[in-house]
Amino acid sequence: MDFRLTEDQRDLRAGVRELLAGRYGREALRESVAAEGGPVVDRGLWRELGEAGFFSLRLPESGGGVGLGLPEAVLVFEEAGRALLPGPLVATHLAAGVVPGAASGSTVVTAFDLGGPLVAYLGEADAVLGAQGLPAGEPVRPVDPLTPLWRSSGAVPPPAEYREAGALLTAALQLGSALRTVELAVRYAGEREQFGQPIGGFQAVKHLCARMLVRAEVARTAVYAAAVTGDAAEIAAAKLLADEAAVRGARDCLQVHGGMGFTWEADVHLHLKRAWVRSEQWHSAREAEELLAARLGTEAEGEAASGAVSVAGAEGAAMR
Repeated sequence: MDFRLTEDQRDLRAGVRELLAGRYGREALRESVAAEGGPVVDRGLWRELGEAGFFSLRLPESGGGVGLGLPEAVLVFEEAGRALLPGPLVATHLAAGVVPGAASGSTVVTAFDLGGPLVAYLGEADAVLGAQGLPAGEPVRPVDPLTPLWRSSGAVPPPAEYREAGALLTAALQLGSALRTVELAVRYAGEREQFGQPIGGFQAVKHLCARMLVRAEVARTAVYAAAVTGDAAEIAAAKLLADEAAVRGARDCLQVHGGMGFTWEADVHLHLKRAWVRSEQWHSAREAEELLAARLGTEAEGEAASGAVSVAGAEGAAMR
């Protein structure tokens, strides 16, 4: 199986990166953070994403979509994670073709994907995936300033048919964030000097950056493979690995930055807070581990049964 990107896939990724760099670069990110209490979802950008095919990427061309698949969607969401683009991207993408206006970006759709009464972006959403109407909610203090949370008694779990794709696309967001924190750590290590030399020359910092890179690349392999196979267990494993790469990578990146990493001047703490939230969306670690355990248990039972049949057959042959 060849996991190398095609030329079209590389062009797609480059196009999305260029779009986001122009419309949601670092300056726009900082402005979003500074506008505390204001809207987080940029409706104009949301519609631009719709026009670019971000939400309709997997809809058939006959239905007005782009006609691509999960591998391409993963690349697009990886870039969104790299840019820390806020908003219910996964839910709106999944709602394309189901909720009017979701594909074009004129409708913002969220989902109860946190496994409880909490829902992100409810105050700015037009619809909730799988729900009839928009339930009422009460705002709560968020971990990530760009992921406003609401508590609602009208929690409706996302339809089961969306859970695997939702988990994989969230893993892709985590992957993009993990890869970006590697870049931030390496760049800072090359610029910041201590004792007359860049801190990147110190063994401890080298080890931190190396571990970040290894975790991110392992997660990338798992996410890309799961996008090709679409297997539920492989998606669960990809989500686990991407969550670890994003959370631990941001922590290590913050360590490389030292005290600077805790300030608003650095982006790394925003990556860490977003990674914390995403690690609980669609498949939490516990849910992913249970899914993998169930799959391994089934496979083990199958192997045991196959072995028993083989032994019985051999015994029968010997008796004859």
